Amino acid sequence: MKKTSIKDIARLSGVSVATVSRVINNNGRFSEETRRKVERVIHDTNYEMNYSAKNLRMHRSDTIGILIPDISNFFFAELTKLLEEELFSSGYSVIICNTAHDDVREKAYLKVLASKGIDGLIVISGSTKFELDQTDSTNQIPYVCVDRQPQDQSQTIFISSDHYQGAYLATKTLLQAKSYHPVIAIGTFDTPPMRDRLQGFNQALEEHNVDQTNWGHVFKLSTLEKAESDTKAYLERHPQTDSFFAVNDMVALKLEQVLHRLGKKIPLDIKLIGVDNAPTDEYVTPTLSSVAQDNAALAHQAVKYLLGLVNGTEQPGQEIILPTSLKLRGTTGH
Repeated sequence: MKKTSIKDIARLSGVSVATVSRVINNNGRFSEETRRKVERVIHDTNYEMNYSAKNLRMHRSDTIGILIPDISNFFFAELTKLLEEELFSSGYSVIICNTAHDDVREKAYLKVLASKGIDGLIVISGSTKFELDQTDSTNQIPYVCVDRQPQDQSQTIFISSDHYQGAYLATKTLLQAKSYHPVIAIGTFDTPPMRDRLQGFNQALEEHNVDQTNWGHVFKLSTLEKAESDTKAYLERHPQTDSFFAVNDMVALKLEQVLHRLGKKIPLDIKLIGVDNAPTDEYVTPTLSSVAQDNAALAHQAVKYLLGLVNGTEQPGQEIILPTSLKLRGTTGH
């Protein structure tokens, strides 16, 4: 069966090819009657537009790339889902690339995305500052960084939660609940959000005159698999520990499991707060207190500003910081 062409649509509609093109792309001048006539023929003939040819002509693909460091992490997965929904509703398709915290894989994906002719890029988190290679085809792609510090902020728009404020609020809450020896539990990846959370934690200790000179207030897990032996050894060295602020819920939930095994009563012996407000926080006993990021707002701002860069209505060099909130539950006695 011969495939219907735009020339066929024009002939059957009794208008020019140029008019059909204007109706399909919704630009230029044509009457409402002409629109209905053309759209009726398109519907009756099951006409399918050659999007590759159209995009080549218009120098756009209606496709956005998303770089995500760990698809198994709740925060990253939730944020990516929200981004995809926002972009789809704006008429864009999405290519999602899971970099697994691997710089080599990230660079390889960037080349693939450039070859696909993406219109824009959203870069989520990561341990290093992000920069597009100025020597290849990626340097012309508009992009925004979400929770990922750009190497040159004048080239992009940076969007992030206020990780410092969230950590400060969590630590202050522990101190006000008569936790005299709080500890920050850090995972394996050193990222700007993690460093901001450490600063917020330290600021709260300083304001409450907690002496940090006699013992360490930072507990670094070597791996989640070694969490039990690491925690046991740490508590043997620092038995006065009475609370943990974990830099994400994966670490917090693992700590809660381990502390139960070590015979610690939560929150009586040790209080616990995580970060990310994952759905699983409600399904453990006791339920996990956590710092919540506004994922919907992060996604909305990321899409809004990226499409602004793509369409020329926004300028790079901006920074958008969104507040966090604290969800208190059973691990802090609430």
